[in-house]
Amino acid sequence: MKPTLKHVMIKVILITCFASFGAFAQVKHTFKLADSVFLLDNKPFQIISGEMHYPRIPREAWRDRMKMAKAMGLNTIGTYVFWNVHEPQKDQFDFSGNNDIAEFVRIAKEEGLWVLLRPSPYVCAEWEFGGYPYWLQNIKGLQVRSKEAQYLKEYKQYITEIGKRLAPLQINHGGNILMVQVENEYGSYGNDKEYLKINEQLFKDAGFDGVLSTCDPVPALEGGHLAGLLPGVNGIDNPDQIRTLIRKYNNGKGPYFVPEWYPAWFDWWGTKHHQVDPKTYANKLDTALKGGISINMYMFHGGTTRGFMNGANFNDSTAYEPQISSYDYDAPLDEAGNATSKFMLFREAIKKNLPAGQVLPEVPAAKPAAALPAITFTQSTDIFNLNGKPKLNTQPLTFEALNQPYGFVRYSSNLKGGRKGVIKINELRDYGLIYINKKLAGVLDRRLYQDSLVLDLPAGNVQLDILVENMGRINFGPYLLKNNKGITQNVTFNGQEIKSWKMYPLPFDKIDLQKIKPKVSSQSAAVLKSASFNLTKVADTYLDMRNWGKGLVWVNGHNLGKYWSIGPQQTIYLPAEWLKKGKNEIVVFELLKPQQNTLTSLDKAILNELKDK
Repeated sequence: MKPTLKHVMIKVILITCFASFGAFAQVKHTFKLADSVFLLDNKPFQIISGEMHYPRIPREAWRDRMKMAKAMGLNTIGTYVFWNVHEPQKDQFDFSGNNDIAEFVRIAKEEGLWVLLRPSPYVCAEWEFGGYPYWLQNIKGLQVRSKEAQYLKEYKQYITEIGKRLAPLQINHGGNILMVQVENEYGSYGNDKEYLKINEQLFKDAGFDGVLSTCDPVPALEGGHLAGLLPGVNGIDNPDQIRTLIRKYNNGKGPYFVPEWYPAWFDWWGTKHHQVDPKTYANKLDTALKGGISINMYMFHGGTTRGFMNGANFNDSTAYEPQISSYDYDAPLDEAGNATSKFMLFREAIKKNLPAGQVLPEVPAAKPAAALPAITFTQSTDIFNLNGKPKLNTQPLTFEALNQPYGFVRYSSNLKGGRKGVIKINELRDYGLIYINKKLAGVLDRRLYQDSLVLDLPAGNVQLDILVENMGRINFGPYLLKNNKGITQNVTFNGQEIKSWKMYPLPFDKIDLQKIKPKVSSQSAAVLKSASFNLTKVADTYLDMRNWGKGLVWVNGHNLGKYWSIGPQQTIYLPAEWLKKGKNEIVVFELLKPQQNTLTSLDKAILNELKDK
């Protein structure tokens, strides 16, 4: 058959399309270190980056957050990789859903953003156990951040799994990962150069064969840098100081990079929300960029530390300080992904320092937010009706011994009544509600160094229950391996040890609505409540927890995080992406106010009014 003009045109179009696709697929970029600058495709390149973490953002919103990064003027985003997210139980890896780090990086490429990857096993990040999986503590003799053989074995397996997914996305393989960071602020923990060298080799063995770097705050540079890797200096923005320090540890050369420049700070329970003057920090940003410094602002967008993933600070001079679920961080992009006044000021500072002719995209409009209808809870079940099969032991078992990562454990035993005395929980980790015959007798809080309570026991055989909450493992400092949870030693009454315990695990990794029955709770114990609500349209909202006590909230199966009346967090951000038209399910686990049955919500305007007070 003789080809027609139409056939010829189709063939030409197909050849052109395949040629264009082939040319795109074959585009190769280069990224190198010069004596004073980064070189992207052999041209000077200033990294203007912002940190944002994939588990702290709904997957459905990743792309929108990246568009906001571009609109502020960022050319790069930074992210940690979280070991405990990807290997929640030993040898069980998860890279699905919100844990799909490779897709996060690929979307960044589609949005025209480079990536700074920070995949070390330890991340700090105000994250549970600094990113380490809880089960490491069950391996006898294992020492994190060391040359100890068991740790290196688990580390190697983890980084190998990360490398399979992310090493092919490095810039020298056609991807968009510019640099990969080895370890994380190690100089604040140790100074073993041989250990750091092992880290470097593990990364290379995993396929990370591009530009490698380290990062440390000023006092820790000596211990944390490794010869041959680019040293980054955290927390400062004076160009002269940055250049002097990096030259000192990099053979008199640059480039000059701040892996963590802080536009604000994080919050923990019982403190005020941390905020800084945005104009002051916009000026600092302008000075750093004018001085030729590359930066990664920590955080550009904090998002939310949902579920049980918040960490805690603790050392010999500081009380235990568990962090809140909101990771708003007073960042330029707020918890819901909307531009703040700081965002706009930073955008102007960046615009002043862009290469000639480069224009920023318009800032996307703020996401709509709306209050939900008031929700009344009609179904509730207290902790004594959530009994599974208990674990039995003479002494109380820790969460780790129960192979339970997070959540709560109810410890139950019996006492002889008709007497008064002091009950003492040795090394309570972290928050305990003490019940006598299923009625709340008192609360003990590790933050306040509380471990004892005077009890007046009624006559007869007395049922003692202690509901213990894991409020977050320490993520920074010398006590990373003193992070067991629950009742970690023993319980005494008037100095005599109580023995023979039943442990009822309450991990709340999944919520079974079938177990929450209409009004069967005692109104005097911690309670799980459920309700449903209907929506004709979806929008962001903020659950108002000011009239509640302490607990957690789930909506449509998503654990939104924690609330506590001591503040500073008094609301819980509920993203539109996790709501749906029609019927929605909500569950609250309330520890202190079981009688509370009504929940309201706020729109963005009212929330801002509360913040301003």
